[in-house]
Amino acid sequence: MIDHISLAVADITRSMAFYDAVLTPLGYRRMMEFDGVAGYGDRHPTLWLGRAETPETLAPPAGFHLAFVAPDRASVEAFYQAALVAGADDNGAPGLRPHYHPDYYAAFVIDPDGYRIEAVCHQPGG
Repeated sequence: MIDHISLAVADITRSMAFYDAVLTPLGYRRMMEFDGVAGYGDRHPTLWLGRAETPETLAPPAGFHLAFVAPDRASVEAFYQAALVAGADDNGAPGLRPHYHPDYYAAFVIDPDGYRIEAVCHQPGG
């Protein structure tokens, strides 16, 4: 349904370092970079980061949340650890969230620009 999404960031260099670190465990990589913009994905860029033109474009929209698919639970844990090392704030340690469904295994962080991001695995078992 969604082809891509774009996020405005304060410091593109800092954000690229952050997303390089947190997306690698999930199997995603930086695929493009030009003039203050970076695109991430696996087959084509689906997440775009762009340097904010003005401070008003920086504030994440209220309620905004972005979840990345993780291939397994170990990848969720690696995402979480990489995010904390790269400067994210904890917003929910890796674990089951059975109120969503019995196999919903996720971790939640807040990136350096205040975006709420998650890695989630829907596969059963360890």
